[in-house]
Amino acid sequence: MAVSSEYKAFVEEIFEPLGSVEIKHMFGGAGVYYRDVMFALISNEMLYLKADAINQEMFEEAGADRFHFKPQSGKNAGKAIAMSFWELPEELLDDPDALVNWLHASVDAAYRAKVGKFKKA
Repeated sequence: MAVSSEYKAFVEEIFEPLGSVEIKHMFGGAGVYYRDVMFALISNEMLYLKADAINQEMFEEAGADRFHFKPQSGKNAGKAIAMSFWELPEELLDDPDALVNWLHASVDAAYRAKVGKFKKA
């Protein structure tokens, strides 16, 4: 499902305190980039933030759901694969200061993942 222009405008608005973000279409959804890292994902008009071992507990404590992807083909076709993105807790939309902290934590997780990829190479 494509991401509507209205939802993209909503995401850009709530992420404004972080700075300029770029939304790029991918696989029926969209990736949200800050500088050179994808730190958020939009799927079915739902917003997910990047998590790793350092900030994942925040999402778990908030009762957030993890994003799962089901490939349409290949050896994992139809199987739900857990990704490192978690649903943005709705209550953060009413608390801009807390939201900015979560956004920074997700950007940091995205940078840590990027650095980890270079170390493995």
